Amino acid sequence: MGHEQLPTEEPAVVTCGLPYANGDLHVGHLRSYVAGDLFARALRRIGQQTAFVCGSDMHGTPVAVNAAEQGVDPEEFALEWHDQYRERFPQFNIAFDNYGHTHDETNTELTRDFVASWIDNDHVFEKGIKVAYDPEADQWLPDRYVEGTCPYCGEKARGDECDEGCQRHLEPGEVEDPVSVRTGNPAEYRRREHKFLRLSDFQEYLQGFIHRLEGTERARQQPREWIEGELEDLCITRDMDWGINYPGENGEAEELVLYVWVDAPIEYVASTKQYSERVGADTYDWTEVWQFDGERRHGTEWPESWADDGGEIIHLIGPDIIQHHTVFWPAMLRAAGYNEPRAVLATGFVGIDGKSLSTSRNRAIWAKEYLDEGFHPDLFRYYTTTGSGLERDVDFSWDRFAERVNSELVGTLGNFCYRALLFAARNYDGTPDADVSEEIRGHIEDAVETFETAVREYDIRTIGQVAVDLAGLGNEYIQRNEPWNLVDDDPERAAQVIRDCVQLTRACAVLMQPVMPEKAQRLWEHVGESGDVSELPVEAALDAPAAAFGEPDELFEQVAEGTIEALNAELRDRVAAASEGENAEAADETDGTPALDPVETDRIGFEQFQEFDMRVAEILTAEPIEGADDLVRLEVDIGVERRQVVAGIRQLHDVESLPGTRVVLLANMETAELFGVESNGMVLAAGEEADLLTTHGDAPLGSRIR
Repeated sequence: MGHEQLPTEEPAVVTCGLPYANGDLHVGHLRSYVAGDLFARALRRIGQQTAFVCGSDMHGTPVAVNAAEQGVDPEEFALEWHDQYRERFPQFNIAFDNYGHTHDETNTELTRDFVASWIDNDHVFEKGIKVAYDPEADQWLPDRYVEGTCPYCGEKARGDECDEGCQRHLEPGEVEDPVSVRTGNPAEYRRREHKFLRLSDFQEYLQGFIHRLEGTERARQQPREWIEGELEDLCITRDMDWGINYPGENGEAEELVLYVWVDAPIEYVASTKQYSERVGADTYDWTEVWQFDGERRHGTEWPESWADDGGEIIHLIGPDIIQHHTVFWPAMLRAAGYNEPRAVLATGFVGIDGKSLSTSRNRAIWAKEYLDEGFHPDLFRYYTTTGSGLERDVDFSWDRFAERVNSELVGTLGNFCYRALLFAARNYDGTPDADVSEEIRGHIEDAVETFETAVREYDIRTIGQVAVDLAGLGNEYIQRNEPWNLVDDDPERAAQVIRDCVQLTRACAVLMQPVMPEKAQRLWEHVGESGDVSELPVEAALDAPAAAFGEPDELFEQVAEGTIEALNAELRDRVAAASEGENAEAADETDGTPALDPVETDRIGFEQFQEFDMRVAEILTAEPIEGADDLVRLEVDIGVERRQVVAGIRQLHDVESLPGTRVVLLANMETAELFGVESNGMVLAAGEEADLLTTHGDAPLGSRIR
C-alpha cells in the first residue's frame, strides 16, 4: 500500500531526534536539525501544511550522571541546556514551530496516557530480569550508570547501547563485565521485576509497516533484521529517581520510572499538541496528524487504509537511533491507537578530518565555535546539506567548507545575482520592459519541477542545490549573450537578456529559501520585492519581477585563506590531543600489548560470504586529495574495468610508491563521496598501520577472492 503523493490535504509534521539536555551542540548534531528545517520549509513551498517541532530530552541516565557530577539537581541541570538550545537553534536559522521538553506537563501527561492505554490493552507484562547492582554502594544501576563490554562485537559499551562499536540497542543485563559509573566498583547482576511492552504483539504489523515506510534507504532496510527475526520485547522501566514515574495498573505511580526511550518520542506528539494549542485547532489540528480519525482507538484491529487516514509524520534522525524510530516507536503508536510515521530519514555519521567525533575528548567543531568565527549560518546550512546525500557519512573540513563557499556561493550564485541586478539597476533602473524568453522560462520550470520532485523523494541535497545550479546556468547565459556589448548595437536584445537574468535571480531567491532563508530574503529585497519570500509557493519563481530596484550589495563574502589556516591548525592540535589520549588509554589497558578486536561470535554462512565481491586489483595512479590529511584518490585496475577509489592511507604509505601495488578490492561496496571525490569500492587493509592486503602469487587482475 503506497502513500498519496506529497503535497496532500492532510497536515504534516516534521520532527528531528531530540537532543540530550546534556552538553554543547556540535556540527554532527546540527546536520540533522538543519536538514529537518530545510525539509519542513520545502514542504511548505510545495503547498503542504507543515509543523516543524522538536524538544529537549531531559531524562535518562546521561543527564542524571552529569548532574550528579556537578552536584546539582537533574531538572536544574537539564533546563540550563534546554534554554541554551532554544537560543542556539535560531542562530543557525533553525525555526521550530514549537520546541518543548520531555519534563513539561504536556509530555508527562501524554506519556502516562500512552502507557495506560498499553496496560488497558494488555500489551504490558512484568518479568524478572538481570539488573546491574553496585553491592558496595547498595544501589541499582540503570542504563548508563553501567559500562562494560558489548556481547555482540566486544567493544566498550554503555548500559543501553554499544555506542563505540556495532551501535546495537542493548537490554538491561546484556553488557558483559559491568562496572558502576557512579563509583567505579565492579557491578553484579541481580534479579529485579520490570515492565515490558510486548513488541511481539506487533511483529506482523511492523512487517507491513516497514514495506509502507518511505525515507532513506538505510532507515527502511536496517530494521528488517529485527522485524523479520525474533522480535525481543522492550523493557520500559528503569531503577532510578529521575524521569516520569511508571503509572501502576491501579492508577498509582510505582517506584520505577519509564525508560527514556518511552517518553522521548512521545515529545513529538506533545510538541505538536503545544503548537496546535498556541495557534488554534482551526489553523493546525494536532489530532488530525497523530490520531486516527481524530479520536483515540484502543485494541488491535485497524482498517487496512489506516496508514492513509492520518497526517504526514516525517522523522529526520541520526543514524544511531534508526531502531528506536522504526521498531519501538511505530509499535508504541500502534499500541496506543495513534497514526504511524510516513517516512523516516536517517543521516550518515559526521567525522572530523577522518576521525569520528568525540565530544568527551573535545574532538568536535562546536556550534558556538562556528558562530564565534563570524561565519553566516546560511553558509553552514548550505555546506552541510549539499555536500553529499543525506545518509552518506561525511567528514567536516574547514578547507572543503571554504572551497565550496568561495566557488559555489560566491563564485556562482552570488556572482550571477550581483552582476545581473547591478547591470539591470544601472541601465534600466530595475527590470527591463521585455517578456521573459521561452528558453529561460523553460529552465525555471525545470528547476521548479526538480525542486518538487526532490521534496517528494526526500532528496535534501537536491533541494539545497537547485538554486545554485540555476545560477550556474545564468552565468553561462549572460556570458554567452554579453549584454554589455548589446546595449548600443542591439538594445532590444540587451533588454531581453537582462530581463531573463532578473527573472532567473528572482527564481533563485524563491528556490534557495529552504536552505539559506536569511540570504534568500536579502536577495528577494535586492530584486525589489517586499514581504516575506518564505510565504510564497515554489511556483512564484515564475512570477514577473518588480519593475524598479536599486543597485544590490554582494550577497556572499569570500572565506579568507588565513582564517582557514588558523582554524585548521587549531583543529589539528585538537584531534592530535584526542588521539594521544586514546592511545595512552589503550596502552594503559593493555600494558603495552597492542589491543586486538575480539573474534566475532556471530557466524555467517557460505552464501552470505559469497555476497562479498572481492577482487585482485592493481593501483594504477595515486594522488593526495586536497584538504584531506588522510585521503588518497586511487585509480585501480580490476581486470574487467578501472575504478576510482578513495582510501584513508595517506599518512601510512608513500603515495608516490603506490602505483603498481597489488591489492584486494571490495568491488560491491556502496559508492560514497569523500571531500567531493566519488569512491567506487574499498581497498582492504589490516590493522592501524593499514597493511594493504595482496595475494601470495600472481593471480590475474579481476580474480575473485573465494
